[in-house]
Amino acid sequence: MDIQSASSVVLQALTQATSQDTAVLKPAEEQLRQWETQPGFYSVLLSIFNNHLLDVNVRWLAVLYFKNGIDRYWRRVAPHALSEEEKSSLRAGLITNFNEPVNQIATQIAVLIAKVARLDCPRQWPELIPILLESVKVQDSLQQHRALLTFYHVTKTLASKRLATDRRLFQDLASSIYSFACSLWNHHTDTFLQQIYTGDQQASLSSLERTLLSLKVLRKLTVHGFVELQNNMEVMPFHLLFAGRQFGPGSLCREKLEKTIILFTKVLLDFLEYHPCPFIPLIQCSLEFAVSYVFTEAGEGVVFERFIVQCMNLIKMIVKNDAYKPAKNIEDSKPESLEAHKIKTAFFTHQTLTEIGRRLTLIYPNIDKYFLLTEEELTMWEEDPESFGKLLFLDIFHNYSQTLTPVLLEMVQNLQGPSNVEDPVQMLMKDAVYNAVGLAAYELFDNVDFDQWFKNQLLGELQVSHNRYKLIRRRVIWLIGQWISVKFKPELRPLLYEVILSLMQDPDLVVTLPVDDFEFRTEQFLPYLESIFGLLFQLLQQVNECDTKMQVLHVISCVIERVSIQIRPYVGCLVQYLPVLWKQSEEHNMLRCAILTTLIHLVQGLGAESKNLYPFLLPVIQLSTDVSQPPHVYLLEDGLELWLVTLENSPAITPELLRIFQNMSALLDVNTMIYGVTEVTKK
Repeated sequence: MDIQSASSVVLQALTQATSQDTAVLKPAEEQLRQWETQPGFYSVLLSIFNNHLLDVNVRWLAVLYFKNGIDRYWRRVAPHALSEEEKSSLRAGLITNFNEPVNQIATQIAVLIAKVARLDCPRQWPELIPILLESVKVQDSLQQHRALLTFYHVTKTLASKRLATDRRLFQDLASSIYSFACSLWNHHTDTFLQQIYTGDQQASLSSLERTLLSLKVLRKLTVHGFVELQNNMEVMPFHLLFAGRQFGPGSLCREKLEKTIILFTKVLLDFLEYHPCPFIPLIQCSLEFAVSYVFTEAGEGVVFERFIVQCMNLIKMIVKNDAYKPAKNIEDSKPESLEAHKIKTAFFTHQTLTEIGRRLTLIYPNIDKYFLLTEEELTMWEEDPESFGKLLFLDIFHNYSQTLTPVLLEMVQNLQGPSNVEDPVQMLMKDAVYNAVGLAAYELFDNVDFDQWFKNQLLGELQVSHNRYKLIRRRVIWLIGQWISVKFKPELRPLLYEVILSLMQDPDLVVTLPVDDFEFRTEQFLPYLESIFGLLFQLLQQVNECDTKMQVLHVISCVIERVSIQIRPYVGCLVQYLPVLWKQSEEHNMLRCAILTTLIHLVQGLGAESKNLYPFLLPVIQLSTDVSQPPHVYLLEDGLELWLVTLENSPAITPELLRIFQNMSALLDVNTMIYGVTEVTKK
């Protein structure tokens, strides 16, 4: 394909391919598809997307066609592979200049170059890295940024290769350019710090973007380029935290700065994960800055939530890392493990652990959020449960229980007696301390006489009826639930059930009803069964929130499962209400799943008597196992289990039961839930 004559034709086709009119769009796409294997096509595309005078959408499309062509035709063994001559010309053209004015296109070009580098660098493209290193030094800010952007994507792509030869090549590359990458990062960081005090936010933002890209390059080089710690590797300069004070909330600079700081922590976390032994020289300084910023006044006013989470994760990973623990027989320990253990032991002094333990549990108002979570923090906890404060507390408590147990017990002792409902700080402190005692139940087994504490303290707190004391009542019920299978005399359970009966107007307390633990005894619960079950059913009718109904249904299911056939005298009202609730929950599939679970236990408890439920039960099974109905995506697994227990407890096969088997063919065809379908088929 002659570039001069073909350029206008390809340009016209690309222009038509950006049209919103399908009559124009489709023929153009077909024509471009036919040209994909023609010699010279990608040289034409290169000339088009490098022409900044052309329409942005046309240039964007040219880049995408070029990028897709690399995957299909760049490899030497690919059908219709590009010639070596054309590839050589294309490689040279891709790095002639770094002056793309449009950010989105610049990113795509950088990714495109990285794709070629994955296949050709360094053997067929030895000049790529030297040209990039020279280009990031130029004074023009646009060219410098584009070259740095490309440098990052190339480094990222080369670091992702996993063959042994490729990894050695990347390690050689990292060794040769690491010092330069560090100096590049330091230069852009210093420039940014100088500019923020001049008040030029646009210049600061530009420098910060280059700082972030430099750090991204360093991250890949550090984590994937070395097996030994580099002498010039530095722990993150957290003076950047204080730079954040120069920018108000919502500022682009502040947002970018926080991303940079988080990336710092990721460098350390990644290096710790991939190279725990080379990380040992960094243990001391990593613990110092993490603990300093999170657990002392040094971080007040400068830290932010994601940074706190990352620092906690760093502490947790150091504390838990098996490579940093000596063997049971000290003589069998590796020298590096003993060295790491020595560093940790020296750092986690009694004073340091005491301060961390107190602050993690509750102490000052900005820290109680670790255990008393806001809505935003609850979302963070759900998204990243492995890196939040509760697990850090457990890990530290598990590893340093001898030091932290007296601290926590002292805090419990200081909070004896009812709390003042007019003092919200005292209430929150007690809630947080009780939470910590619940989380550490297994660690505190030998140090807490929970039976005495229950009788002398907790029982009285459950009987405080003031509305503001609801926080403590709810926490105490949860606390008992944590301890009941750890250390709680069976003789005390009736006393607990009596107290719970008086509290069951509150759904928050009901959903923590301790009936699903290992030590549960049916005979102790039976005297309270009628009253508790009646109140549960009453509560199920009264609450309006879908989630609350699901939680109450869960407790009802647990009760039915525990008492089995003993439930039969008390389920009449529930049996009448479930069809109503099923109809009301037509738009709430998760609530319907909870109803199915309740029905499974109900059928098992009723046995052969469950045939009386068939007018409601069988249509529910029919709907739940019908793959032509949209709700089956949510209901199928529980529906199959309900079908199975219904068959197991059926006194006889009825025509109505047989009709459900019309669903079986489709179930087998889609190969869905094989185990459940097989079990139903056997029955």
